[in-house]
Amino acid sequence: MVPANIIEQIKDKSIEGLALGRADPDDGAIFIFQWCNAAFTKVTGYDASDIIGERGSLLIGEQMAQGQHLIMIEKLMNWEHFSVTVLNNRKNGDLMWQQITWTPLTDTETGDRWWLCSLIEVTDVQQKAPKDPTARPDASDGQDHSRWDVFAQKIRHLEKENKRLRDLARVVSRESQEDYLTGISNRRHFEVELQSWTARLRQNGKEFAVFYIDLDDFKLINDTLGHQAGDQLLTQFAQALRDLAEPEDFVARLGGDEFVIFKRLSESALDVSKLADDIVRKTQGPYLLGDRNVMCSTSVGVAMATRSTEHPERVVADADSALYHAKSQGKKRWSYFTEDMHAASLATRRLAGDLRNACETRAFVPYFQPLIDVETGKMYSAEVLVRWPHPELGLLAPDTFLATAANLGFVKTIDEIVFGHLRDTLDVFDASGVDLPRIGINVSTARLADPTFIHDIKSSGIDPKRLIVEILETVSLERMSDVVRWAVSELNELGVTIAVDDFGTGHASVQGLLQIQPSVLKIDRQFIDPILESETSRKLAASMVGIGKSLGLRIVAEGIKTEAQARAAADMGCDYLQGFLFGAPMDATELHDKLAANAGHFWAAHVH
Repeated sequence: MVPANIIEQIKDKSIEGLALGRADPDDGAIFIFQWCNAAFTKVTGYDASDIIGERGSLLIGEQMAQGQHLIMIEKLMNWEHFSVTVLNNRKNGDLMWQQITWTPLTDTETGDRWWLCSLIEVTDVQQKAPKDPTARPDASDGQDHSRWDVFAQKIRHLEKENKRLRDLARVVSRESQEDYLTGISNRRHFEVELQSWTARLRQNGKEFAVFYIDLDDFKLINDTLGHQAGDQLLTQFAQALRDLAEPEDFVARLGGDEFVIFKRLSESALDVSKLADDIVRKTQGPYLLGDRNVMCSTSVGVAMATRSTEHPERVVADADSALYHAKSQGKKRWSYFTEDMHAASLATRRLAGDLRNACETRAFVPYFQPLIDVETGKMYSAEVLVRWPHPELGLLAPDTFLATAANLGFVKTIDEIVFGHLRDTLDVFDASGVDLPRIGINVSTARLADPTFIHDIKSSGIDPKRLIVEILETVSLERMSDVVRWAVSELNELGVTIAVDDFGTGHASVQGLLQIQPSVLKIDRQFIDPILESETSRKLAASMVGIGKSLGLRIVAEGIKTEAQARAAADMGCDYLQGFLFGAPMDATELHDKLAANAGHFWAAHVH
């Protein structure tokens, strides 16, 4: 962070591209950039994220003359104030002439040394570029003018610097509070304003509302159209928010596609709902991104800081919770914050922290639920189901934590942890002579699309012929990417059995089955459960079995709870049965003991 007294030293400097670098106290040529303005990134082509934290040598392009480079190094080492005009490269390699001025600064409180780099593009080198103070003086008249020329140049340079230094503070002060991309307030200014607004609420009772605003699917636009289009969208969106807000409202960009507005509460509550409505309705676009017109919806969370608010500084987090609720309800809408949301938000945050710890300690474990062969009554395979032994909440099933894990990007880690346990489990069963013929793992298409998945299978040490991959799909199987199709092909080549889970729920179609060509089809429990009471349900389930059989697939009936359901599913032609009738999901020890006790038999074989 740039110290305030450094900003004070460079106040009133002008409008060129500016950057500040903290230097080695013993060698001025060694420094790290800590700040730059938007003009600096525009001239160089580097984003602020490319520059901040990088060495000053980042600015030395391939086309800069070696002699000029060495002169700059010498002057930087000696802490000299100087200016040069050089042929240089932008980030993308384009050539340009730049006038670079270096000014040494000192932090009066700590003694730390800094460089102020001022950079402008020079379009007419002959007319606009000042002479290089290191260049040999013109002596065509036979006289030595070197001392006079150097003196005159220093005078002209100091006069220009005098004006520039008077203007810089205004620029730096403004840009320390201004978002470099959109021109509205940045997170730093937002934090200052939040303290100010909450202080006025406590002191003078001035109530206000917070609008937490997020562009729906911004990442998709950024990924498909490019970061430049994403930046254009953010800039235009920020202007749309500024147009909707009143002059006395505070508008800021917190980062990424997240924005916030503070609005003073008036006597009419409609002012708040009207602004929320306007943000949702009037910021949809179209936005001109390059040569495309793009629509983009918005979600908004609203929270109030009133005289009765116990913790007004929490109002932004409350608005964020309301935003999360709006998105969970389908996006393109706004929601008020409620105390129920606060409780849910706290629980989610606690769960997120616990999940991080669980991933670090590899706390997730596999549980197993048997699939029974209708003909023999023995276990055909065991489906692997993840469980989390939470230190306070006990054993948690996936539906209590997987959604949060997905939002945090932990699902792959959890899969890897559970999969890592399976080799050891199979070794234990094999060593004790207990037959665990196959294990089935649930895999989403996102995991199938991960290039590391096939490698994990190959390097696991598990015989592929003992492995069933059950595909859990949230989109139509016929819309699978080429990467997923390749992964399925690789699995088939390895000898892994492919199964499609939850068939009939709308996620899989016959066309998709033809493309993926599984060996096993699992009919979802919602179609099996009512087959005894409803003739319609029984016919529907029988039709699903018929579709699978016509494709040469083996059929699993899920959710079997009673002997009558098991017999009915077997009569329909199901090959395997799964459900609580044969056992709830169990840990490896319990499964081992059951298999050892009954030689793998879980059910009396079906008699035709």
